[in-house]
Amino acid sequence: MNSFKQPASACGKANVAAGVALAATVLSSMLCTPSAFAQTVPVRIIAINDFHGHLEPGDNAIAVPDPANPATTVLLRSGGASFLATRINQLRAEQARHVVVSSGDLFGASPLTSGLFHDEPTVEVMNAIGLDVSALGNHEFDHGVQALLRLANGGCATAPVANRRSCAGADGKFSGARFSFVSSNVLYRNSNQPLVSPTWVKAFNGARIGFIGAVTRATPSIVVPSGIAEVRFVAEAKAINQHARELQAQGVQAIVAVVHEGGEAEGGFDACRNPRGAIFDIARELDPAIDIVLSAHTHRGYNCVIDGRVIMQAASYGRLVSVVDIEVDAASGDIVRERTRARNVPVPNGERTSYRLRAAYPPLPADPKIAAIVEHYRNLAAPLAQRPVGRIAADFDRRASSGGDNALGRLVADAQRSVTRVHGAQVAFTNPGGLRTDLRASGTDGVVTYADAFASQPFGNSLMTITLTGAQLKLLLEQQWSATRPERARMLQPSHGFAYTWQANGSHGNRIVEDSMQLEGRTVVPTQSYRVTVNNFLGDGGDGFRVLREGADRTAGPIDVDALTEYLQTASATQPLAPDRTPRIKRR
Repeated sequence: MNSFKQPASACGKANVAAGVALAATVLSSMLCTPSAFAQTVPVRIIAINDFHGHLEPGDNAIAVPDPANPATTVLLRSGGASFLATRINQLRAEQARHVVVSSGDLFGASPLTSGLFHDEPTVEVMNAIGLDVSALGNHEFDHGVQALLRLANGGCATAPVANRRSCAGADGKFSGARFSFVSSNVLYRNSNQPLVSPTWVKAFNGARIGFIGAVTRATPSIVVPSGIAEVRFVAEAKAINQHARELQAQGVQAIVAVVHEGGEAEGGFDACRNPRGAIFDIARELDPAIDIVLSAHTHRGYNCVIDGRVIMQAASYGRLVSVVDIEVDAASGDIVRERTRARNVPVPNGERTSYRLRAAYPPLPADPKIAAIVEHYRNLAAPLAQRPVGRIAADFDRRASSGGDNALGRLVADAQRSVTRVHGAQVAFTNPGGLRTDLRASGTDGVVTYADAFASQPFGNSLMTITLTGAQLKLLLEQQWSATRPERARMLQPSHGFAYTWQANGSHGNRIVEDSMQLEGRTVVPTQSYRVTVNNFLGDGGDGFRVLREGADRTAGPIDVDALTEYLQTASATQPLAPDRTPRIKRR
């Protein structure tokens, strides 16, 4: 748990003009005395992030100190919406003045129980839990601005998506979110107005707390570009600072930034050793008016106090909850920072948990109301979810070879090329960010269900086959490395028959070894045309692969998960499919 050892500044953000004489000096001195804080309003902020529609516990776990040896850690099964609800209710019961916050990615890349129903179940569950406000995350834009606004405002989805249903709740309707979405740095291009409200204010008897939302400015590169064409994303800190000043002008001095961007730190989920990452860079640019930063995006747990300001994140999937207990000075309306207490707490669900761990981390009971909602959608999804789609002989995982490809990526790319051969596909590439979970053979006798395939390919992206020249193929591979962050390569996963070599010490735009690109054993010719299959995220230039926008003769294909299930059924019809362990990418 983090708490302040000393005031972060001279009485928070008390503004005293430089020209004011003795009276102001006396006032400032009075504000800094302990007696000046005698009238404070206690408030509890309860926060989650990156829930991603994980309504069921699944295999989610968090590393916790081993009760037998606190110097080491063990995995504690944590998460699940009904258990998360219980934890939040417990935390609310301890403090009458409270607010429940999400730092974004409530949905998107969701498991079947939510994703099959356009993530309406997650919104319904968060309504029932009593979420007050959520920042927008990048995954809120997975299906575009209009899909996001429908989830916020209600109404049934009208665009058909294979196997997905809308308005499948008990009343046959979908009323939308009863909580508020906030984001200060997403603006309509034509009007420069915010997509959703930049701020949200919670008023208590004697205190007002302002929340400012922001999403990572990298969002345009990690969602389908056509879905966000009507908006633009501006720098996080600049937007937050602007709206902090506006809140102060309205008399709101206690301010929390809810930012869907993150970092990492060492020492465990409630510690902060060697903090680093984008959120800490953003925090350094924030106005001193910002008292607390609730972060997200990197799925890490950390609890930091930097320059007198709490910066924290609660991992992901509802495995942790961040708790920030603050005191608001009744006179100034500002947070008394030195009295802030912050901690991350697990959400133990008791599944496959030893007696020893149960004693140290007592399992939470499931909230019956939330459990009933989840059960409703689980039952609706069950016939499709439990349908076998193939058999595998061993795990298809995402462990990368030295070159950067992996067994699951090879499988998905092979599937996408196979089902689009009818459109002339010679090679397929899939993006690593679309590979969400491994396909496991252990514990299932090698049977892969539709739910398993959906978990690996949950986005519902459609495939397309396009024509590229050999020169464009080479440029495509070079675009795996950005000019500014070459250490963060996004290695496309190629289908069988395509191979190449790249050099680690190559300069930007010159990493692919000359004449190393091979297709079915033949060198790729720069002037020759090739038929290439990608998903619509990549085809629109997502992840920075801009050259794919130039692809000619676009032909639409099936949905990604349908391609995978069709391929698995065919490839494992006579015997379980074994992973291809031969790397297709080599590093020099």
